[in-house]
Amino acid sequence: MAKEFLIELGTEELPPTQLRTLAEAFASNFEAELKGADLAHEGIKWYAAPRRLALKVAALAEGQADKVVEKRGPAISVAFDAEGNPTKAAQGWARGNGITVDQADRLKTDKGEWLLFKQEVKGQATSEIVVELAAKALGNLPIAKPMRWGNKTTQFIRPVKTLTMLMGSDLIEGEILGVTSDRTIRGHRFMGEQEFTIDSAEQYPAILEERGKVMADYEARKAIILADSEKAAAAVGGIADLEDDLVEEVTSLVEWPVVLTAKFEEEFLKVPSEALVYTMKGDQKYFPVYDENKKLLPNFIFVSNIESKEPRHVIEGNEKVVRPRLADAEFFFNTDRKRPLIDRLPELEQAVFQKQLGTIKDKTDRITALSGYIAKQIDADVEKATRAGLLAKCDLMTSMVFEFTDTQGVMGMHYATHDGEDEQVALALYEQYMPRFAGDDLPSTGISSAVAMADKLDTIVGIFGIGQAPKF
Repeated sequence: MAKEFLIELGTEELPPTQLRTLAEAFASNFEAELKGADLAHEGIKWYAAPRRLALKVAALAEGQADKVVEKRGPAISVAFDAEGNPTKAAQGWARGNGITVDQADRLKTDKGEWLLFKQEVKGQATSEIVVELAAKALGNLPIAKPMRWGNKTTQFIRPVKTLTMLMGSDLIEGEILGVTSDRTIRGHRFMGEQEFTIDSAEQYPAILEERGKVMADYEARKAIILADSEKAAAAVGGIADLEDDLVEEVTSLVEWPVVLTAKFEEEFLKVPSEALVYTMKGDQKYFPVYDENKKLLPNFIFVSNIESKEPRHVIEGNEKVVRPRLADAEFFFNTDRKRPLIDRLPELEQAVFQKQLGTIKDKTDRITALSGYIAKQIDADVEKATRAGLLAKCDLMTSMVFEFTDTQGVMGMHYATHDGEDEQVALALYEQYMPRFAGDDLPSTGISSAVAMADKLDTIVGIFGIGQAPKF
């Protein structure tokens, strides 16, 4: 007979950027353990929320099937001497298997004949071995920096608080990571029941949603966030920037997703949108909203972890939090523009690129020369490429890029445009970093291509030249 099996590990808050990886690895590892133990089942579904990892196994066999294990011994020609008496080799093999030579069977093939021992092995009950299998699966998770807690010697990615293992309605008793299994499951920190008991594996995860106000199904939470965010953006006449990495992170941060829309003052839109978006996405985990022309709107979407009776208060709180960050971006933008980019060139002497390769100013000198040379080879404007190479790293010394590091390049483009630099020169300051990853866009002009190649070639040649080549 087969039953549903549930294991839930309750923890302190798990790293959001690792939650999916941990859950998928747990499921994969446990499936491998079940296969190795010859325990049949009809599939595994994983669940993951900020404070739990869980697996539910459909129709898990209640035990291993009995089986016959065959152990081949020495060949007959070696097992008996000329008089037909067992040799020491045969006697030793038989003794090792707990039998005498005359109790052994014989295996005949077209290649010869051997002694054979057939042993009947009775299968173990799932309840007797599943704890060890689960412990092995958890022990092999991809955890770069495990931690200890309290006075325990066990290690895991975060302290473990609860453990529940059920086979149907039966509690599987055992200990994993220093915690003993029981029927207690923790709910949401601020909504629903803080703790309650579960009677059977079949009740999961519905009982957790109903009583604990926790949506353990990761994919269901993500689907709600995507659908509700699209609706919220449409309600203000826009389209939400639902970058998958950020959606995944937000999904991993909430147990009960509630999508809300907030706004900020339109005066902030005078600041380059990239800086505002960096603040919203990177610092606050908000989803920016754009119009159909990809122009940033003064709205953002965020996902709350509570279903408030007064959502307006939650919205106002988030608006209050983001306002100072946007004001900082505005201040940096206005302050940086008081000085042209070229005036920051000497400051690059203060920033070390690499100890043996000099300062950023040294790298800039090399990029400048290389950009002009490459531009000539590809029939691009040498003068403009040289100018772009000279300005390429100047935005690194601005307040905006110092505070919001991911805006490097794009802020250089905006500041160069403000300074009256040639349009293609300004564009090259942004496109010098392309492609940033596999499949990314390539520089769109010859000038941009020259600077991008110069920058990358300088780095590659430099690290090889000082013996710091990557190892494969």
